[in-house]
Amino acid sequence: MSRTNIELRHLRCFLAIAEEGNLTRAAARLHLTQPAVSRTLAALERHLGARLVDRSTHHLALTPEGRTFHDRAAAAVTAFDAAVDPELLRHRPLRLGHAWSAFGPYTTPLLRRWQAEHPGTPLELLRVDDRTAGLLRGEVDAALLRGPVEVPGLATEELLTEERVAAVPADSPLAARPALALADLAAETAILNPVSGTTTLDLWPAAARPRTTLTVANTDDWLSTIAAARGIGVTSASTATLHPHPGVAYRPLTDAPPVPVLLAWREGDRHPAVAALVELAREIAGTAGPA
Repeated sequence: MSRTNIELRHLRCFLAIAEEGNLTRAAARLHLTQPAVSRTLAALERHLGARLVDRSTHHLALTPEGRTFHDRAAAAVTAFDAAVDPELLRHRPLRLGHAWSAFGPYTTPLLRRWQAEHPGTPLELLRVDDRTAGLLRGEVDAALLRGPVEVPGLATEELLTEERVAAVPADSPLAARPALALADLAAETAILNPVSGTTTLDLWPAAARPRTTLTVANTDDWLSTIAAARGIGVTSASTATLHPHPGVAYRPLTDAPPVPVLLAWREGDRHPAVAALVELAREIAGTAGPA
């Protein structure tokens, strides 16, 4: 098979031939000579190892392989044109990921302010059960994360901190107490979410850690497991507001360190509206600092 370097011009040339059905008209459309169009088509066919166009008639027709390739070529050219269209770049949605509690009580103000101040760039809030809320996988453009994030290639801005709370079964004796300490939970099974959660056994002193743990993969399973009285959990305060559950009681945790809430994005691959999002999120959270 030929090792010809195939470029976008080869695809555009093939699509022009397919749409015009004639080399001369395709050449005029592309502002090329007919021999140049013929050479470009031949190079593409050599690379693919298949004849794309039937040249046996005056009106050129696509071969079966040509018809199959036509859809792929059209999709590739459309995707490229969309990627470099400055108008689409300015107005494409800004996808904001989160793992479970978004921006806590500031979520609604953030969405409303953004819609009012940036109507040309929709802000889409997406829940992704992942340590970086889909950011590393390219599913979102920015993400609201909790806990320290030390992932190469990510930039972060700390917006605020949240107090931690204990989540216990609603009918547990622990639920009858107005507040709890870490030592009060040491005799219980700790329900941990290693996928997107912020709590590990390191939260407890080494000599007073829960002896048993149970792992889950997302916030919904975490809540259901606690409600089923299979253990207790520790989370940030916004979880109590955004994820109420009739079988779970949230109580202040008096001696646990707070959880940082961060806005993160990929370095070198930033949506043009991320800077405005950081500024607005910082303003809503009541923090200040350089942009």
